[in-house]
Amino acid sequence: MKKILLSLFVASLTLSGYAQVKTPQPSPSAKIEQQVGLTDVTVEYSRPGVKGRKVFGNLVPYGKLWRTGANKNTVVTFSDDVTIDGKTLKKGSYAIFSKPNASSWEVMFYSDTNNWGTPRKFDQSKVALTTTAKVEKMPMTVETFTITIDDVKNGSAVLGILWENAYAGIKFNVPTDKAVSASIDKVMAGPGPNDYYAAASYYLDEGKDIAKAQQWIDKAIEMTKDQPRFWYLRKQSLIHAKAGNKKGAIKAAKASLMHAEKAGNADYIKLNKDSLKEWGA
Repeated sequence: MKKILLSLFVASLTLSGYAQVKTPQPSPSAKIEQQVGLTDVTVEYSRPGVKGRKVFGNLVPYGKLWRTGANKNTVVTFSDDVTIDGKTLKKGSYAIFSKPNASSWEVMFYSDTNNWGTPRKFDQSKVALTTTAKVEKMPMTVETFTITIDDVKNGSAVLGILWENAYAGIKFNVPTDKAVSASIDKVMAGPGPNDYYAAASYYLDEGKDIAKAQQWIDKAIEMTKDQPRFWYLRKQSLIHAKAGNKKGAIKAAKASLMHAEKAGNADYIKLNKDSLKEWGA
């Protein structure tokens, strides 16, 4: 009898481990992703419903810190620095906390995103940026709490918060013009030393046109002559050696050795000494 009871007990535990009833979450999670210019913006949040309740001024009291959503923190992530009201918000992830009022909201971007709800102890030093968002009354009821990224332009967008009959929008600017202008300047100015170095290295490694590799590595060395790079000079020595220019290879290896010794780079010191010995220098 004891064995039977024990077997039944074990069976009940096994079944309870597998039997799980799945039900919808009262505030389902959501994720939105939007590219604004060249900046990636992501928002992850939970979406409570009105469900016949009076929200602002009741469920969400005026003037009190609110998680701006439900469950864990509502988190916004920017892949670049952005500006809000002329103030810089560094790239990264932030919890969005707010203090709603009838006509405007105080919105805070908080650097600690690992809270369930509001922080047990609010740390003002973790507030990366604070802004004020004007409240606009919606002509209809928004049943489910919603965050949007709208009015998307090359250099800006609006982070919108909608619920019940209230809309609060926060405009942010992204550094699209700065990034595009820098890219244009770089391309129009032609290849840089890193481009020549990379191309020469590839040709050397793949056994391609060594004369072309010589031209490219020599161009990279010329462009960095005011700030010599021992790894560039090392590559130059190898390329010239493969091209049959032993004199040029020795000259480059000696220069690489000198700058490697100044930098205290033991690996390049050894590599250059070994090559100079091999080349009879």
